[in-house]
Amino acid sequence: MQIKISVRHGHLSEAAQQLIRDKAEKLLHYFERLTLIEVTVDLKKNDSKAVEFVVQAEHKKDFVAREVHAELLTAVDMTLAKLESQIRRYKEKIQDHHRDRPAGEVSGTPQLEDTEE
Repeated sequence: MQIKISVRHGHLSEAAQQLIRDKAEKLLHYFERLTLIEVTVDLKKNDSKAVEFVVQAEHKKDFVAREVHAELLTAVDMTLAKLESQIRRYKEKIQDHHRDRPAGEVSGTPQLEDTEE
């Protein structure tokens, strides 16, 4: 998985970039088939920071989340919370819920019926 960080209207320290990278890698705990995470940090003149994450997964459109806050790490955390919920909903949607059915229906074998003779 690749993580790309780009900054508009300023510069981020290497420590801040590494912290964002570490937090972004935690998304793999929710969905292991992520291929690319693009992070865009916009350091605006009015002291607010806009953070946008675009996450690409196999066989899926991109997950996108954006948040604006005065503190950079708070904006990153809020954006990641949005992404986690999107990924969790998507994973729940694609999971096969075989455990909801009786074992005979899952394997395709017919259930034995009690016949009174």
